[in-house]
Amino acid sequence: MEKNKGHSNHGPSIFGYPLSIFFIVINEFCERFSYYGMRAVLVIYFKFFLSWDDNLSTAIYHTFVALCYLTPILGALVADSWLGKFKTIISLSIVYTVGQAVLSIGSINDLMDGDRDGTPDNLHIPVALSMIGLVLIAFGTGGIKPCVAAFGGDQFEEHQEKQRSRFFSIFYLSINAGSLLSTIITPMLRGVECGIHVKQKCYPLAFGVPAILMAIALLVFVVGSRMYKKVEPQGNIMVQVASCITFAIGNRFRHRSKQFPKREHWLDWAREKYDKRLILQTKMVLKVLFLYIPLPMFWALFDQQGSRWTLQATTMDGDFGLVQIQPDQMQTVNPILIVIMVPIVDAVVYPLIQKCHINFTPLRKMTVGMLLAALAFVVAAVVQVQIDRTLPIFPEAGTSQVRVINLGNDKVTANFYPDGRSVDLSSLTWTEYLNFETAKLNSTNNVVITNGSETLNKAYPFDGKERHTLIITNRGRLQSQLLFDGITEKPEQGDNKIRFINNLDVPINISMGGTDFPYVSFFSATNYTNFQRGKKSITIHTDSYNCTTRSLPFGYGSAYTIIVEGCEGNELKLRYVEDIQANTVSMAWQIPQYFLMTCGEVVFSVTGLSFSYSQAPANMKSVLQAGWLLTVAVGNIIVLIIAGASKLEEQWTEYVLFAALLLVVTVIFAIMAYFYTYVDPAEVEAQLVEEENRKREKGLPLPEYGSTAQTKM
Repeated sequence: MEKNKGHSNHGPSIFGYPLSIFFIVINEFCERFSYYGMRAVLVIYFKFFLSWDDNLSTAIYHTFVALCYLTPILGALVADSWLGKFKTIISLSIVYTVGQAVLSIGSINDLMDGDRDGTPDNLHIPVALSMIGLVLIAFGTGGIKPCVAAFGGDQFEEHQEKQRSRFFSIFYLSINAGSLLSTIITPMLRGVECGIHVKQKCYPLAFGVPAILMAIALLVFVVGSRMYKKVEPQGNIMVQVASCITFAIGNRFRHRSKQFPKREHWLDWAREKYDKRLILQTKMVLKVLFLYIPLPMFWALFDQQGSRWTLQATTMDGDFGLVQIQPDQMQTVNPILIVIMVPIVDAVVYPLIQKCHINFTPLRKMTVGMLLAALAFVVAAVVQVQIDRTLPIFPEAGTSQVRVINLGNDKVTANFYPDGRSVDLSSLTWTEYLNFETAKLNSTNNVVITNGSETLNKAYPFDGKERHTLIITNRGRLQSQLLFDGITEKPEQGDNKIRFINNLDVPINISMGGTDFPYVSFFSATNYTNFQRGKKSITIHTDSYNCTTRSLPFGYGSAYTIIVEGCEGNELKLRYVEDIQANTVSMAWQIPQYFLMTCGEVVFSVTGLSFSYSQAPANMKSVLQAGWLLTVAVGNIIVLIIAGASKLEEQWTEYVLFAALLLVVTVIFAIMAYFYTYVDPAEVEAQLVEEENRKREKGLPLPEYGSTAQTKM
């Protein structure tokens, strides 16, 4: 019998529901907001704050997710066998909250930026704090995952089945509400500029708000503690199943000699210790778990929405007209589509398929879900190809790129030696970036410039794998200057890199969007500075006049050299040299791949758990849930292995690789499903009961093997 402690079963209620469940629902909303909010910005944090490359960011992200889906098994064992659900939730929520706080502290740049250059002096400190925080979060969120819903179910009496069912609907609604809101809000918080010494993306706020929500979740849960019905630990069925399997294998090994007669099934070797019911139930569970073997590949693709697809969005245009979308906000497409697609699929799609007399079994639904996920990655590959076509070509090792800008009012010719190439430029024009072998540029008098009346010989040092800008003018006299661009990749996080060249005869002070560039002398350039998208106010100040104008609308991920030419009245005259094109592929093109992946999730994930529960006894649900969560964990492990070992240079080829792997696995799963025989656990249980009743009527002894003979359905 279950023993209760604390308040009696008849605690305070409201509208026929135990008052305690409202604390549990609020707790779950806050916890899910905390988890999904933190996870939404995680891969962006790895790439842009910790300065990891795409592969390492992806690998660590999926390691974290895998750990989050491995720890629920540990949490269930602790709750059912030792602490009980209430103490487990309290204990691990504290661990969870500390982890969120540590992660948030590790992202505060001002604490570790002694030289105030915008980056931590020692990157190992934020990395260490981040990893400690994530491990604590994984144990916290994973450990309480199997406990909270079950603890809520414990609050109801046996006659409150209707209220319990409605509670679970409200409970899962709170999960979706928390995840959806956090995935929208947290990227917005990340996009805010903050910092004491250097303004940058506000990761402390993006992680701090989820940490506060987790603290609130813990506080709310503790406040309701006196109202809870707390069930003592009763032991975990997973332990019994594992013990049964272990004993059967060991017993079979001990009796491997041919003198022992074979048994119908290898699990029958456990009957010396375990009762017939547990052995039969374990056989049914293993039959379902065998079908789980191919499933991790689906999750390997599905969970890349938060890693590879988010990184893909960083190279796209987030301008949706009135709304500007952050790359990590594209993940909200999935929960929004889930809310839309689940009722449509249940109320429209499945009935239509049934009317067409197609036997759309659960395993066939799961097969279609896997195919849709593979197709989603094919679409992602197509989108990536379009993105790659818009990306600038940067110099490779052993090569240099040079752009020539003529700032003078006469035609000039620039000759590059010993390469032998020459370019002719009229007044205020420029070339595209020209590619040179670095070895053929670095020589004495490697650049010769002439305007017909003057000749200039220069020996400039060109660096390999870098971009340079050669500016020329004949104002006063023929002169040139080599600018080191220092840009070898697209500007990150959708920022735009802007620099100015002063083509006026007097020194000027430049202001743009709240950033000042003091005393820019004639024929000199500022360094590139990051600006967010949109139009900016540009003002120049000289000793005699001020001029102001509005810039062109900057997009996402561009770079410009702005030439200051002069003033006409109070209007500033500028010329824009586009060094790097802005992102031109809209993030809206990711919606088809999200749509296909969500459709795949609806027919795969929802159907998969429902099918599993229909094919195994009711008391084995926790074993199947553990197996299901394990497939998610293994799927994420597959991603980190491929991301770490992949030598593919093009991202689209990796998408195709994952799609191909899932297609192969889907064929294997379809074959396994074809030979699967559906069973009715209730019918099997009825046969067991009938057999036991016949034995009682005949006066035969009923088998009892060991302590687990008390296992009930």
